Amino acid sequence: MQLQSYLFFDGRCEEAIEFYQKALGAKVEMLMRNHESPEAHPPGALPPGSENKVLHATIRIGSTVIMASDGHCSGQPKFEGFSLSLIVKSEAEAEKLFTALADGGRVQLPLTKTFFSPKFGMLTDRFGVAWMVLAQVEK
Repeated sequence: MQLQSYLFFDGRCEEAIEFYQKALGAKVEMLMRNHESPEAHPPGALPPGSENKVLHATIRIGSTVIMASDGHCSGQPKFEGFSLSLIVKSEAEAEKLFTALADGGRVQLPLTKTFFSPKFGMLTDRFGVAWMVLAQVEK
């Protein structure tokens, strides 16, 4: 069994993928646009002008695969009730990735030492996706 996240960016998927490529080194494994669908979309299913929007994408961040789409292309993605957790091997890497993800976003908890991590922080990126960044305890 496998559990993967599927994020709907409501028209900002390509922008989000480019951001995650720069911020996290994400790799695009697959990207299909609406006009490339092997099946015709039902009438009215796509807003006008969304032919080049992302129907489905798969990106790899580290060892994790995340799926993404533009969804209904409303331009107002809503990500509520969850957080993506980014677990890294060093404090320096936590600082680097936290800073990159926070660019244009909002920090809820700056990176700080906790009882479970030498560096832990929480933020919402520019797309509204919540992240927890955690450096593993070095042994």
